[in-house]
Amino acid sequence: MSERKQVILFMTDTTRKDMLGCYGDSRMITPNLDRLAQEGIRYENAYSCQPVCGPARGAIFTGMFPHSNGVSTNSMPLGEGVKTIGQRLTDQQIHCGYIGKWHLDGGDYFGYGKCPEGWDQEYWYDMRCYLEELTDEERMKSRKRATAFEPDMTEGFTYAHRCCNRAIRFLEQYSDQDFFLTVSLDEPHGPSLCPPPFNHMYDGFSFDDNEGFHDDLSDKPLMQRLWAGKDLKASSEELRKPTEKLSMFLGCNSFADYEIGRVLKVINEKMPDALVIYTSDHAMLGSHHLNQKNAAIYREVANIPLLIRGGEKGKVVQYPASHIDLAPTIMDYFGKKLPKAFAGKSMLPQIYDTTRKINDVVFTEFTRYEVDHDGFGGLQMMRAASTERYKLALHLMDTDEFYDIQDDPCEVRNRITDEAYAQIRNDLHDQILKEMDETRDM
Repeated sequence: MSERKQVILFMTDTTRKDMLGCYGDSRMITPNLDRLAQEGIRYENAYSCQPVCGPARGAIFTGMFPHSNGVSTNSMPLGEGVKTIGQRLTDQQIHCGYIGKWHLDGGDYFGYGKCPEGWDQEYWYDMRCYLEELTDEERMKSRKRATAFEPDMTEGFTYAHRCCNRAIRFLEQYSDQDFFLTVSLDEPHGPSLCPPPFNHMYDGFSFDDNEGFHDDLSDKPLMQRLWAGKDLKASSEELRKPTEKLSMFLGCNSFADYEIGRVLKVINEKMPDALVIYTSDHAMLGSHHLNQKNAAIYREVANIPLLIRGGEKGKVVQYPASHIDLAPTIMDYFGKKLPKAFAGKSMLPQIYDTTRKINDVVFTEFTRYEVDHDGFGGLQMMRAASTERYKLALHLMDTDEFYDIQDDPCEVRNRITDEAYAQIRNDLHDQILKEMDETRDM
């Protein structure tokens, strides 16, 4: 057993939980992450603090909810004086590297290319850095799905490959030191560029039918029906029909797994005792007649994949888990005192003993969707609580939602007015208010 303390956090963008084979769909080709799950812990009920790129990352890397850290939507920077876990660990002589998508500097989708305080300047590589390596023609190609089918397309052109190359160099350089490294891929987010054979790996694929594809949203928030648009009246067959976009998205997901596998190989060789974490910021929908992310807590958007290796092996945890607990867990792993600003708690006791329950309930929020680039604006305020069995979502000026996941796993039947659930619903409502009060969510 190594005396070194080393943590590697992998992230992908817009990965649905069921896009990993280890979560039950054997058609998903993700052998490296599946192996990570077998060698560690797979969380079934882990939730994003806010299922949007920037806010999700803000919570992970500050240990504070979006309403506290300033990143309540994309293109918003971290608040003045808000510290990242990189700053906190660097201040205590733990070397920190961040390679990949950042989304917390207030810039556009690609960022500013400037390394924030607390992270290794030599290895900093956000998406702006990637673009600056490309010619004008290559920049245009990097944003077009059709590029994946051009004869000269190789893995070397992709952001994921270049991020993982840097990660391997970091691991080789610092293998004998304590460190915290994040490897944050943009993939499989669109345009989902990937080389052969990944670009055709899922041609003709469609998801299996389930009740979620038949949800007419009649008892759901109005915003969801508006969000569905023309798809509101679409049949399950229409919603699930194979498309090039879906094929590429899933192919790029398998490509991301392949690239992560390259880094895992080095970890296994040089630091097999390291704490390894994999997660995603949020997911894509497809059921409930909805696409992309929005103010919802459906399993397809907010219930994210979470794998952790470094404690018990081959275990599945059903207890609720949250991104808000990752920063405290990493700080605790290094033996550092948790800052009072952290809203979560360390998961280490559970990682070493999966019978331990860390959370009875976890919280997800949503505040105004996008400032500019996704074009689906409007004031959307949601505060939600999830337990192992129940979910409550409170929407400002819209219909609230309550689901019994055991009775209704596809979250089709909104039981918000069902008096049989009144006590549970009201208890969760009180817990949301208590959490808002304790985290100064005003």
